[in-house]
Amino acid sequence: MNAWPTRAARVAERIWYGGSAWRFALWPLSALFRALVGLRARLYRAGVKRKVELPVPVVVVGNVTAGGTGKTPFVIWLARELAERGRAPGIVTRGYGGRAAQWPRRVTPESSPDDVGDEPVLLAARTGRPVHAGPDRVAAAEALLRDAPEVDVVLSDDGLQHYRLARAFEIAVVDGARGLGNGLCLPAGPLREPAERLASVDALVVNGDGARAAGLPGADRDVPRVTMKLAVSRVYRLFDGAETTLAEFAGRTVHAVAGIGNPERFFRTLEDAGITVLRHPLPDHARLRPEHLPREPAVPVLTTEKDAVKLRGVVRDDVWCVAVDAVVGEADGARLVAAIEVATASRR
Repeated sequence: MNAWPTRAARVAERIWYGGSAWRFALWPLSALFRALVGLRARLYRAGVKRKVELPVPVVVVGNVTAGGTGKTPFVIWLARELAERGRAPGIVTRGYGGRAAQWPRRVTPESSPDDVGDEPVLLAARTGRPVHAGPDRVAAAEALLRDAPEVDVVLSDDGLQHYRLARAFEIAVVDGARGLGNGLCLPAGPLREPAERLASVDALVVNGDGARAAGLPGADRDVPRVTMKLAVSRVYRLFDGAETTLAEFAGRTVHAVAGIGNPERFFRTLEDAGITVLRHPLPDHARLRPEHLPREPAVPVLTTEKDAVKLRGVVRDDVWCVAVDAVVGEADGARLVAAIEVATASRR
């Protein structure tokens, strides 16, 4: 695989979270980016740019930083919670990395990640709910409602910045360990929007107990603030689905392959289980193939569930998927779902 995207991701990581002096050189571009996204948001608030209202309420789950925060596992958790409470959620997502000739696309667990992207396939497989993908969230949501008229609430995986899609409730997910990095907007920092954007969301989800999330803008507001953790729920072999536990790899060396927004989180999970990790970080949504998997030294390969959907047909018997679930405290989860119910009740 091309190593340049991986190297670029490492450079960005050092600039955004490691204190690299390159952030000063990139600051003018960051200031311009911040001004442009601020202008765009004001145009939507003023009604100059039109929002599209759907016939059912929309709940957006997104983030203000580039890179992984645990947003997709949280969407899976939320879809299940709403379904258990009698709602009929459907999901729209961008389909990043998909190369379909036409959008939007209906997504099933059997869909090709090459066509629709890896995250949509994972969402369809893990939730069992209707999923549509496309860069235009409005078009994707409209197609979803045509294909699945029973849907009574649309969950938008990402899309916090997709203002054209009117929403009833906004949830921002923040990485508790990395926080907002150096606090700068792209490209000098990881922010897609200024940090103050968090002061306007309807709920805040912090992935992990990291101290860097303690002083987030709007943290003192009376809105649901949820602590989420990612926990390993299943370890299975891709070749035949045979299951094991992470403890079975304790004391052993493995190749760890991760094409997610924050590969280090995956690597640390394995190390915390007593595993010696040979790191193979890949860019988020990397086009992984079975032939790209490492073979030397001859030790097991462990990968993420998002990467596993791109490895169908792998014939090796040493490749394992480590699946994780979002874990939310019962009280926090109940408060959040209750707030969503109140915000969406008039549109049911």
